[in-house]
Amino acid sequence: MANTSSFSSSPSTKFNFDEKPHVLAVDDNLIDRKVIERLFINSTCKVTTAENGKRALEYLGLADGQHPNHNDLKVNLIITDYSMPRMTGYELLKRIKESPTMKEIPVVVVSSENIPTRINQCMQGGAQEFLLKPLQLSDATKLRCHIKKPLQGGFAGEDDHA
Repeated sequence: MANTSSFSSSPSTKFNFDEKPHVLAVDDNLIDRKVIERLFINSTCKVTTAENGKRALEYLGLADGQHPNHNDLKVNLIITDYSMPRMTGYELLKRIKESPTMKEIPVVVVSSENIPTRINQCMQGGAQEFLLKPLQLSDATKLRCHIKKPLQGGFAGEDDHA
């Protein structure tokens, strides 16, 4: 029997599944994951949660030995906590941005600590935003403009360089 406890999808997204933007929320704190989930469900998004960077990489197909297939996986935005055990949000950000198939997905890093060097590091590493916890409904509304709209065969913006 497969272990399905690693990821959680919001139950309120059973209808119009393919039409809703999909947000992946990564945080080691259950309460913070639930806050993100609630904020984005209220913004009519599908939300999948992962409790750490390793689980997020597995979900994205970027774990060691995996080969991502972004045609099957439609994640439009990734929100990750910075401070997590074993893999920081910055390390997760770097792995995502190094992937040719996932690098176009916007990544937002959140933290309860306002450390300018950490913020600069994440922004220079490719983060779309760096937000301070606790997240508010206004943050979810602000982030809606960063959500990638999937196109047939890829993500919006992938062919802009052609």
